[in-house]
Amino acid sequence: MRNEEEKRMKLEFEYGHGTMAAELPDNTDIFIPGETVKDPDYIPEDKLEEAYLESLAHPIGMPTLTELAHKGSTVTFIVPDRVKGGEQPTSHRKMSIKCMLKELYAAGVEKKDILFIISNGLHPRSKESDAKAIFGEELFNEFWHTGQIISHDSEDKEHMVDLGTTRRGDPVYMNKYVFECDIPILVGHVQGNPYGGYSGGYKHSATGITNWKSISSHHVPSVMHRKDFTPVNGGSLMRTKFDEISMHMEEKMGHPFFCCDAVLDTNSRQIAIYSGYAKEMMPISWKLADKRTYVHWAEKKYDVLVFGMPQKFHYGDGMGTNPIMMMQALSAQVLRYKRIMSDNCVIICSSLCNGFFHDELWPYLREMYDMFQHDYMNTLPDMNRYGEYFATNEEYIRKYRFTNAFHPFHGFSMISCGHIAEMNTSAIYIVGAQEPGYARGMGLKTRATFEEALEDAKKKFVGENPNVLALPMTFKKAAVHLCMKNPEEDCMDAYGHCHPCMG
Repeated sequence: MRNEEEKRMKLEFEYGHGTMAAELPDNTDIFIPGETVKDPDYIPEDKLEEAYLESLAHPIGMPTLTELAHKGSTVTFIVPDRVKGGEQPTSHRKMSIKCMLKELYAAGVEKKDILFIISNGLHPRSKESDAKAIFGEELFNEFWHTGQIISHDSEDKEHMVDLGTTRRGDPVYMNKYVFECDIPILVGHVQGNPYGGYSGGYKHSATGITNWKSISSHHVPSVMHRKDFTPVNGGSLMRTKFDEISMHMEEKMGHPFFCCDAVLDTNSRQIAIYSGYAKEMMPISWKLADKRTYVHWAEKKYDVLVFGMPQKFHYGDGMGTNPIMMMQALSAQVLRYKRIMSDNCVIICSSLCNGFFHDELWPYLREMYDMFQHDYMNTLPDMNRYGEYFATNEEYIRKYRFTNAFHPFHGFSMISCGHIAEMNTSAIYIVGAQEPGYARGMGLKTRATFEEALEDAKKKFVGENPNVLALPMTFKKAAVHLCMKNPEEDCMDAYGHCHPCMG
């Protein structure tokens, strides 16, 4: 008979700037995006330009750029910030822009009539180094020094247009440079996103070139805590609002956005390119993206999810140590994995949790955290009434505009999302916290090791023989939305349609 040590497997999970070891039961299942289940094939680098030109020659639902443009046309490219999309020389941003510029120049558009806006929304406005990484040396040198690459400023009142409200009553504000140009071009990534299924398409314009008042119509508890939001899907109220807000922009502009979206794999390589009218193009691009993103793999529901959190990942350095950002990161995984979680599921996650808030990047989150510890604040949604107080704080706004900080309302998107982990788990353990009080202040349990956390969870929540799923590389690779192998066992499909099991 094997001894106890032989019955356990050793794994490494992200932790700070390195990893932390864990010994887990030998029947633990492991899932790594792009490895456990292979992504669809990506387009080889030497075939990429051909794929872009083919897509641009046959846009879905609207004329080509060559037909739309002529000498004197003003063109504004709306380009995502560094949060997602890859920065390799053949990244979607770099390749799509180069190919579209060829078409525009061929149609007579002059260089002086082209503007690039980095669509950071409430994210930090891009620094020079960010612009260089996004565009690459060649495009950067061609357009940066003439002031033709700028970063969206949602608080620049002179360059925001009030477009009234959607039919539902949601306010719509829009970047004036985009509103006034002849040809607005959205460059987007069709990559799994916990907020409404996918980035790109109408999500891009509804969040990237507007302001907090418009974003507060969907990044709030009344939308994010609905049953149609978790697990992540393409049919939630949030996704519907993205579409309505962006189509309202198009209606007021008097013409649609021209979109060029790429379905990306785990390493942000292009699987396919889609161009044209977002309303018609998105459903087509999603069909292929679903194959990479909604992975029907699990043969059982899991009682314990185990993963690790680095100090730095997509929202920036300190995301894995700042207690409010930690909650958002935990909830994002619940949104992605809810379909395969048992009703009493527990999360065990390593994090330095050392009190590093990164005040320069998130100048308001320390105040939010302290506020949450007082005055009858029992759950995160109790904070929501302070949204406008933070969103209109002049000092925090100045830091967003001039010191590359997140906009203060962004914190409320994080708080709204952060509650989802508590809503959908029996307990969450933070392992290896250097300042465990910060984790406990968010309602999380703390233990020194993965093994201690698992033993405690067995005793209190999941029993002696739980189904355990290990998720190494969770925040290092572009994530998937895990589903049951048999789709009939899921409660909701990729489009928010309920299966019969929901009754």
